[in-house]
Amino acid sequence: MSVSFSPPVVHRGRGIALILLASVFFGSSGVLGKPAMIAGLSPEQVAAARIGLAALVLVAGVALVRPGLLRVRREQWKVLAGYGLLGVAGVQLCYFVAAARIPIGVAILLEFTSPVLVALWVRFVRKVRLPWLMWVGIALALAGLAMVARVDEGLRLDAIGLLAGVGAALCSAAYFLLGEHGVGSLHPLTMVTWGMLVGAVAVCVVAPPWTWPAELLTVPAEFGPWRPPVWTLLAAVALFATVFAYLAGINALRHLPAPVASVLALCEPLIATAAAWLLLNEALSPVQIAGAVVLLGGALVVQLTAPGKQQSTAGEPLPQPD
Repeated sequence: MSVSFSPPVVHRGRGIALILLASVFFGSSGVLGKPAMIAGLSPEQVAAARIGLAALVLVAGVALVRPGLLRVRREQWKVLAGYGLLGVAGVQLCYFVAAARIPIGVAILLEFTSPVLVALWVRFVRKVRLPWLMWVGIALALAGLAMVARVDEGLRLDAIGLLAGVGAALCSAAYFLLGEHGVGSLHPLTMVTWGMLVGAVAVCVVAPPWTWPAELLTVPAEFGPWRPPVWTLLAAVALFATVFAYLAGINALRHLPAPVASVLALCEPLIATAAAWLLLNEALSPVQIAGAVVLLGGALVVQLTAPGKQQSTAGEPLPQPD
C-alpha cells in the first residue's frame, strides 16, 4: 500500500524557479561528464555511472529518511516504468547514439524539439486548445536553439543518427508528460527514486559496471584550472546533474503544465554552452549569443501565453463534429 499523497497548491512562480534550477543542474552534466570521457570512459559508461550512482543515493536516502515513500500501488508501476525507461535511460542512450553519428549541435537540436511534441500531444490527444502565441514562442525558442547549436555548420545526417535524435526528442517529451501525470498521485521523491532505479537497470544492461576501466577512475581530468580525479566528476554528475536535477524538475511539474515546463527547459543547452565557455574554453560566437536572446524570448512568450496547470490538464475541449 502506498503512502497517501495530496498534491500541493499550484504556485506558478515556484514552478518556474524550479524548472530553471533543474536546467542549471541538467546543463552542468556535459561540463562534468566530458572531461571523464576525454580521460577514456565511453559516453555509455559515463551515463551508466551517472544514473547508477544517482539511483543508489536516492534509494538509500529515501529508505533511511522516509521509507514509506518507496511503497507504490500496482497500477502506478506503468507510469514509473515508463518514466524510468524513457525519461531517464532513453534520453541518455538515444542522445549518445545520435551524437556519435551526427554533429553534436544537430543532435542537441533534435532532442530539444520535445516542446513541439509535448504541445502536439496536449493539442491533439488531450484536446486542449493552445493560444497561437504559444506556437510562436515555441518556434522562436527552437530557432534560437538552432543558432546556439550552430546547426548551419553541418547537416550530413545518416539514418541511424537521425532516428536516434528523434528518439531522444520522443523520450524527452515523455519525461515531461509522464512526470506531469505521475506527480498527480505520486510523491516526487517516489517518482524520481523508482524512475532512476528502473533507468539504472536499463542503462547498465548496455554498459555493465564490470566492463568499466577501473584504473581510469583515479586519473586526473582536465576541468578548467583544476585537475580532479575522474571519480569525483562522476560523483558530481550523479549528485548535481542527476539527483538534484530530476528532483527539481519533477517538483516543477507539480506547479507548471508540461508545455510550459518543456519550453522553459530549453534554457538547459544555453546554460550548458555558457558553462562550457567558462570551464572548457568553448567560446560563444556572436551568432550563438544572438540565438540565446531569441531562445529566452521565445521561452518567455510561451510562459506568458500558456494555459494554467489546471486548464492544461483538463483543457478547453475542441469543438466536436456534429
